[in-house]
Amino acid sequence: MVERHAPPLDAVFHALGDATRRRMLRELAEGERTVSQLAAPFPISLAAASKHIKALEGAGLIRREVRGRTHLCRLEPAPLSHAHEWLGFYERFWTGRLDALERLLREEDAAAPPTKDGDDR
Repeated sequence: MVERHAPPLDAVFHALGDATRRRMLRELAEGERTVSQLAAPFPISLAAASKHIKALEGAGLIRREVRGRTHLCRLEPAPLSHAHEWLGFYERFWTGRLDALERLLREEDAAAPPTKDGDDR
């Protein structure tokens, strides 16, 4: 069995940085597609679609299998999982910062004197 190494996150984020490739991945989440099927929704040539597919392959996001003359593409979710883990750190960071800001604002509201008309704002 051949051991596969995770592609660098740079390649994954580069591949995800293009709207066409993101849409192709969305299609592949529904099931395998041929290169022609992946190219169909876009006003691009098969050669251009193939370049997008090669970028996705290089990032490890898809796997292409040749069956006769047909090239079938399948989503490989593991690199997305690694990107999600990396982004999770920043999600926790910003959630913590926003929670701290909310606490400060609530404390400030609680300490503020009431207005003349009795409104707590």
